Amino acid sequence: MTPEEIALAFVDAINSTRAENVVKLMTTDHVFVDSDGTRMSGREKMLGGWRGYFAMVPDYRIDVTEKFTRGETVVLLGTAAGTFQHEGILVAENRWSVPAAWRVVVDGDKVAVWQLYVNVQPMLEIMKRLGID
Repeated sequence: MTPEEIALAFVDAINSTRAENVVKLMTTDHVFVDSDGTRMSGREKMLGGWRGYFAMVPDYRIDVTEKFTRGETVVLLGTAAGTFQHEGILVAENRWSVPAAWRVVVDGDKVAVWQLYVNVQPMLEIMKRLGID
């Protein structure tokens, strides 16, 4: 598989909202970089992170509209969207959709780095209203 195909397979795994599918495509020393620069490292740590995120936003979805590849690095542009569940319920007022970009560094047939660029303000406003830390 090409780096672009691996990056898109990673997106498909995320869109499955099954953390196990996502971590299968990570290197053991995988690094996740959030939009504020926070770094998380390690496949096992990321398994818990993705499980927690999918529990909070069970319909999370990435839609890619453009992609650029240079060597082992792929840049994806598109949107990220989802609904924060509250007391087990998804309601429209807790839904958000934001333009987003991702930098994906591929190592062999796995994703070594997944870096997110997004304005988190719409999500933070909903989380604050719902009392989610």
